Amino acid sequence: MVRHIFASAALALALVACSPGTGATASAQVAPSEATHPVSGLKVIDLVVDRGGKKLAFKVELADTPEAQAKGLMFRTELGDFEGMIFPSETPEARAFWMKNTPLSLDIIFIGTDGRVQNIAADTKPYSLDSVKSDGIASAVLELRAGRAKALGIVPGDKVTY
Repeated sequence: MVRHIFASAALALALVACSPGTGATASAQVAPSEATHPVSGLKVIDLVVDRGGKKLAFKVELADTPEAQAKGLMFRTELGDFEGMIFPSETPEARAFWMKNTPLSLDIIFIGTDGRVQNIAADTKPYSLDSVKSDGIASAVLELRAGRAKALGIVPGDKVTY
């Protein structure tokens, strides 16, 4: 009988602990979609490049403020195979990037207003002050480690969603 009472009490506590609420425990929880990058502190989101049915999944840092976009991947020395940074445009426009203070060579992928890869500046030169430009109006720019676009077969026309 005592064992049954303890089991019932444990079950009740477990149900209370797992139920949604408005207390400190509920507000302190962070949803997986709200993860932040340990180096940049930026929100990390899911991004998919659809290559005609083959979906390539990435975890990318969201550079959605002027400050985050100005810094980008400057000073970074590592970027994983399926990591990157996305720079959405508040208003679609022609975009230009440079590699100032960026020791990593990158693939800079310009995304058109239709959500498709517009053009790719592959294997950019680290620390270069030369402008790398979109071929027209871009709604976002995706940066991956140099060579990833080619290795994965990413080409103009591929659909990008995030």
